[in-house]
Amino acid sequence: MKNNQFNKIRLIITIILLISATMSNAQISKIELRATGLTCSMCSNAIFKQLESISEVDSVETDLNTNTFIVFLKKGNTINPKAFKEKVEKAGFFIGVFIVTASSEILDQSIYILIDGKPKKQAEIKFQILDKGYVTEKEFKKLSKTYKDIATYSANNENDFHIKILN
Repeated sequence: MKNNQFNKIRLIITIILLISATMSNAQISKIELRATGLTCSMCSNAIFKQLESISEVDSVETDLNTNTFIVFLKKGNTINPKAFKEKVEKAGFFIGVFIVTASSEILDQSIYILIDGKPKKQAEIKFQILDKGYVTEKEFKKLSKTYKDIATYSANNENDFHIKILN
């Protein structure tokens, strides 16, 4: 009886360790976002400060010519793309393009719904989030027509991210 209980406990611990190892490897390493509505360097600075205030952010690079922010994240982060959207909007602006570089295991998370492209067998993947708030309003209207048959896309659930593989 004791041996049977011991085996069950060992199995549960093994499963927990496997799940935590998978989750720790499924992380975002870089975000490239293009903001809309910027008119000057003060606007860019407001977004820069908001992005830099995220605890999981390691560094932020800015391209003022394209209003693009490249955000490098700390190893072991568990951040969600929603945090970036909230910070950009808190600065008073919007996201026009949102591209994620992450470990391929991230696709195992149910919050990421692949609607375009095929993932290749590689350690790191690059994808674009196609949801409202992560593309321009004009682009979202166009995408809504394209993906009208995908029920989760039409629902505009802020906790799901519909993605297109880029590499």
